[in-house]
Amino acid sequence: MKAEFPVLLDLENLPSGRKIYFASDFHLGAPDPKSSLEREKKLVRWLEMAQKDAEAIFLLGDIYDFWYEYRTAIPKGFIRFQGKLAELSDQGIKIFMFTGNHDMWLFDYYPKELGIPIIRKNVEIKVGSTKLLIGHGDGLGPGDNTYKALKKVFANPVCQWLFKWIHPDVGIRIANAWSRKSRISNTKSHDFKEESERLIHYCREVEKVSHYDYYVFGHRHLPLEIEIGEKSRYFNLGEWVNFSPYGVFSNLGFQLLEFEGKGK
Repeated sequence: MKAEFPVLLDLENLPSGRKIYFASDFHLGAPDPKSSLEREKKLVRWLEMAQKDAEAIFLLGDIYDFWYEYRTAIPKGFIRFQGKLAELSDQGIKIFMFTGNHDMWLFDYYPKELGIPIIRKNVEIKVGSTKLLIGHGDGLGPGDNTYKALKKVFANPVCQWLFKWIHPDVGIRIANAWSRKSRISNTKSHDFKEESERLIHYCREVEKVSHYDYYVFGHRHLPLEIEIGEKSRYFNLGEWVNFSPYGVFSNLGFQLLEFEGKGK
């Protein structure tokens, strides 16, 4: 396995009192408009908290349960969340949005309208001597070949070009129906078995050839902290339909916390 990843953020040090925030799998739009709106307002409150001391904010994919950008149209809603992101971006806070398996059809709307770049692959963050490898996490590790093949279809420019010719009212309705089949509403029923966790296997394979202090991913939907090596840990950021977890990196290291909950 090659372990060469582009460096997205390289800081000589983290200014005193400043933090880097991480969250993923908001799945805005699911499972219904009412609960999605409540979650969106909660996310705005989380961003307001982060706004006070954020050096950077990383949103690691599946921000939306479905997203497709037509040339002149985007999915309806989410204006509170997008407005708050625009405010933070205008304030100078560095924000990076990653695509997930539910919103891989994010294109140029965020970069052009909000000044937020879209990231599609795993990247490194360096803060002094500390290294983090981050990404959404879908399609990594052994197995899951059906999804990996399906992802290639959805990422194919020809397939994306064909989909855009479906009227937005129809195309978005079809995609939302597909997204409802997601496992997001049943996260709590998922058993955790470390030996079958693909992302843990992936992190351990990378660690064999290139050391990272922290591996931070989403996708799995369970908040996790797992030892990868003697000096390396894997964190999964969980999801916001059943939980409200987020990660924060500071001069104290990396912590997985719960927003408006009981803390760590």
